[in-house]
Amino acid sequence: MNFLIKIPGPFLVFFGACSLSFGGLLVKSFEGSTLWQILFWRSLFFICVVIIFLIFSYKGNIFSVIYKSGIPGLIGGIVLSIGFASYVFAMYETTVANTNFIIQTQTLFLAILGYIFLKEKISKLTLACIFLAVAGIILMLGNTLTPGQMIGNLVAFIMPISFAILILIVRKYPKVDMIPLQLVAGIFATLIGLYMSPSIMISSNDIFLGFIAGFFQLGFGFILITIGARSTPSAFVGIIMLSEAVLGPFWAWMFVNENIPFSVLIGGSVVITAVVIQFLSPLVVKKLPK
Repeated sequence: MNFLIKIPGPFLVFFGACSLSFGGLLVKSFEGSTLWQILFWRSLFFICVVIIFLIFSYKGNIFSVIYKSGIPGLIGGIVLSIGFASYVFAMYETTVANTNFIIQTQTLFLAILGYIFLKEKISKLTLACIFLAVAGIILMLGNTLTPGQMIGNLVAFIMPISFAILILIVRKYPKVDMIPLQLVAGIFATLIGLYMSPSIMISSNDIFLGFIAGFFQLGFGFILITIGARSTPSAFVGIIMLSEAVLGPFWAWMFVNENIPFSVLIGGSVVITAVVIQFLSPLVVKKLPK
């Protein structure tokens, strides 16, 4: 895995975001599997790729690294597993566009939760971004009338909230290694899928899709972003990650004919605009004359 370190961080983050953007398309492509069966197989293969990465990265120190992540790593892994489950549920119940746009609110949730738990101040610009994003979400979800789809939209919010909580844990405990944390998340997500599924037996075609989703789409996506983020400014990482919100609905429209209502496009654009302003605000403030 050392060759990945030689690749510029922004490129790794972009490739990781591209990989994650196929998540909705893959979930929509399963034939006959329940969402919990999808979660089980996707998470099981995700565990495989994380273990392989840990073996190459840490060799004989795997258990030591996992142990050192401690309680923060365990809690962070559980939180991330809940995010994994909510992602599959949302993609299964609502549109790829709605889910992807809602996920991008994670930066705004981070600001809110940071204010509540870490006493970090919220600037007037950030507060304006939060109101702007809320307006975009209302516009986007106002088009959703069916009860099932509305539940999917609401569950989709668990993903950005769980990610924001995860980042807060990392901020609070900066020495927590993110890779072992992902292994914990994969294990708990697999257990959730196993518990909620009356049977884990699915068709060979769906098992193959589970392999693609867990091993490549999710596994490679998270690993590339984790490595790339180490050498990429956080604001730049956030901007690059927005490509997932753009590409995800595009793949669903191209390959499974999922049409995007105009109100969703407008509302999603408003959300992304709010997030971009929030990401760029620290850079703008630094350049302002004192």
